[in-house]
Amino acid sequence: MIRPDRNTKTIGITTTIPSEVLLAAGYQPVDLNNVFIADSNPERLINIAERDGFPLNCCSWIKGIYGVCKERRLDTVLCVTTGDCSNTIMLMEVLKHKGFNTIDFAYPPQPDMKRMQEALQSLADTLGTTLEAASRVRDELRACRSLLMKLDELTWKEGVVSGFENHLWLVNSSDLNGDRHEYQRGLQTLLAECRKRPPYPKDWLRLAYIGVPPVYAQDLHKFLEGNSARVVFNEIQRQFAMPDPGNSLAEQYTRYTYPYSIHHRLRDITGEMEKRHVDGVIHYVQAFCHRGIGDIVFRGSIDLPILTLEGNDEFFLSQHVKTRIEAFIDMLQRNGKHSRKALSI
Repeated sequence: MIRPDRNTKTIGITTTIPSEVLLAAGYQPVDLNNVFIADSNPERLINIAERDGFPLNCCSWIKGIYGVCKERRLDTVLCVTTGDCSNTIMLMEVLKHKGFNTIDFAYPPQPDMKRMQEALQSLADTLGTTLEAASRVRDELRACRSLLMKLDELTWKEGVVSGFENHLWLVNSSDLNGDRHEYQRGLQTLLAECRKRPPYPKDWLRLAYIGVPPVYAQDLHKFLEGNSARVVFNEIQRQFAMPDPGNSLAEQYTRYTYPYSIHHRLRDITGEMEKRHVDGVIHYVQAFCHRGIGDIVFRGSIDLPILTLEGNDEFFLSQHVKTRIEAFIDMLQRNGKHSRKALSI
């Protein structure tokens, strides 16, 4: 059984994992993606990876995660080897080679309760805890996750939370920002402030954002709102908050759509877009990521105009990307709200 160093009480994670198990074992998960993208100079972290031999045509998120591990001298990293990034398996091998303690976690290939229960049990055994203890943590997190769903509702239904605030708080739910109690207090404060705000104009375009979180999140949302459009649905970020928790830990992570087939994600996406009266879709794909191929499926299945944006290691919108976004917004505005399949860019 692999045991993380109990002196650090910290485990780096490569994506959203069953954090209840880690918390029950007395460890704090730290989402390495969030550390990377929130850094004041994320290019530096990519350079660390490239100096150690990571190729230029490797995903910037993988290189950024590696850079965080090296710079912060993390002892233990939990790598999700099935259900996230295909490069994570080799990242784990490199981390092992560099002397890191690594733990692997694999989501079942399909959302199957029995197999999820087995995966959770294996993780609990590895960390030296029980699923009963993890279930108690799940109960403790229920109030916080309910607040996140209220934040989401205030975004699309009441129109008093910005698309970026929605993105930021939902994406940080992967590790509860390193301190679940402080995170919940901050969320309560934000909700109280938002309820005092005037809503966004009703004639603004309502957009859905699907795909992995972007490398230029704040810049993207700010630019959209500068053009009278806003994101009312952040797909994967919302999934990180476990919007459909079910009746058990195994059911919760079976209903979590991100690790599974794109067709499972589509059921969630289309239902939410209909409910939120979305006018158009932005699909973000990361350069060199296998998930980008899913754009073919989305374009054949979503009956709304789609703009596909690809990012790599540019942490601000280029003029070319801004022009494409402006053209997409202009097309939506000219064709009228809720136009169906007018054009995909």
